[in-house]
Amino acid sequence: MRIGGLASGMDIDQLVGDLMKAERLPLDKYKQKKQTLEWQRDEYREMNKLMYEMQTAARDMNYERTYTSKTTSSSNDGAVSAAAFPSTISGTYKVKVDRLASAAVRVSQDTVSASGQKIDTSKAFKDQISSFKTAPDFSGGPISFTLATFKEDGTKVEKTFDVTETETLNDVLKKINDSELGIRAFYDSTADKVVMERTVTGDFNKDPNTFLGAEIGYNGTNAGFIANVLQMKAGKETSPGSGVWETTETGGTNAKFTYNGSLTVEPPTNDYKINNIQFNFKQVTAGEETITVGNNTEAAFDSIVKFVNKYNEMIEKINGKLDEKRYRDYNPLSDEEKEAMEEKQIELWEEKAKSGLIRNDSTLSNGLNSLRLDFYEPLAGALKGFGQLAELGIKTTSNYAEKGKLVIENEEVLKSKLAENPDAVYKLFATDGDGKTRSTMGIAERLIKTIDSTIKTIEGKAGKSTWVNQKFTLGRNLNDVDSQINRFEDRLIQVEDRYWRQFTAMEKAIQKANSQSAYLMQQFSGGY
Repeated sequence: MRIGGLASGMDIDQLVGDLMKAERLPLDKYKQKKQTLEWQRDEYREMNKLMYEMQTAARDMNYERTYTSKTTSSSNDGAVSAAAFPSTISGTYKVKVDRLASAAVRVSQDTVSASGQKIDTSKAFKDQISSFKTAPDFSGGPISFTLATFKEDGTKVEKTFDVTETETLNDVLKKINDSELGIRAFYDSTADKVVMERTVTGDFNKDPNTFLGAEIGYNGTNAGFIANVLQMKAGKETSPGSGVWETTETGGTNAKFTYNGSLTVEPPTNDYKINNIQFNFKQVTAGEETITVGNNTEAAFDSIVKFVNKYNEMIEKINGKLDEKRYRDYNPLSDEEKEAMEEKQIELWEEKAKSGLIRNDSTLSNGLNSLRLDFYEPLAGALKGFGQLAELGIKTTSNYAEKGKLVIENEEVLKSKLAENPDAVYKLFATDGDGKTRSTMGIAERLIKTIDSTIKTIEGKAGKSTWVNQKFTLGRNLNDVDSQINRFEDRLIQVEDRYWRQFTAMEKAIQKANSQSAYLMQQFSGGY
């Protein structure tokens, strides 16, 4: 804390402050330079973002499905629907659905609770023995039972469960659900019955002697829990003492359909792929339904239009930055200057200060020139009529001011080419070639390589947001400016201290002179 001017009566703090404003002028220049470098870095990164987006659009044009997607229609979509793949052959296909696939389901044959009672699935068995129509018998210890299901290859999967009197019905059902049997078990309180159903459709148990051909089979040491407590029985064992009980099971069937009137297939699900067509069966049909597969030229056309628009958007924005006027009289504002201006004035000023920071940049200019050549150069070995964009009805605009924008001059030509040979259009865009010679590579493949090279060069200048400054040119320049700012701020502290020492010395001299003057006046006064 400094207090000056006691002897001189001068506002020393104001004087030092005014002197330091002049001393700080070079510091403001450094800070303006730093701000300009940061704006320039951000401009380059914005251009890279545009090119990344264009590169993504070019990669989308490298997929065959972009050009050869298919449309499908069904004469009875409520019964049979279908989806085709790019390699599916266009045409009509006949399908007759004789049976739908279903999952096996077992339900209690009678209510689980005793007459006038209602079981509580979250209550231990020992606390509600009398609530069950057939009470579980734990006198011999835990009750064991085994459930079995079957895999698609017919392999049997078995799991033995032990039930103790301290467990609840919910505990038992959870153990079944969590097992590898593929069974979903639950209790419905309204019906007062237990339901067990397979989590998959299909008939996998082909042996009528194994659980009577059922998909969900069970047995137990006393058959008491599943057959009696859960009431899942038909009333008798398959043979005396076998512990295997007849049960009523619904479902567990394969679908059955006839393809083109000659091939009958019984898949375990209602979704089945045949001849590169994915069918979905919803209802049994009275006769044959017709599935029609055709080329989806509209989707391919829309993809190309989107690609062209993305390219035009990119070059418009980049060319706009390359041609942007540079206002050299508009430098970044200092904090003091901003305080003296309104928000709108600051916005307008900085708009001009940011303008033209990457004007005529050679990397961007060369990148755009290479992209134009990528579009115009014919594809070596292409099918006649499919070697250049112009043959698809896509040309460069005649307006020179638009600097190479593409225009779909004739939409009907493009659509007819897609309908005629979508694979040839795909090759024009996506051919890999030898990976080195541009003429052997498709348009999208060329663009990807050109953009990748341009992006890497710009990253060498402006880096990425995740990079440290030392990795790119503008970042290193920013580090240098920061070092200059730090050194200059240290110097300003020394200059300010010097000014205060000088003014303090002046104050001391004035104070000494005042003291001497007062002494002399006192001496002269004493002589009268």
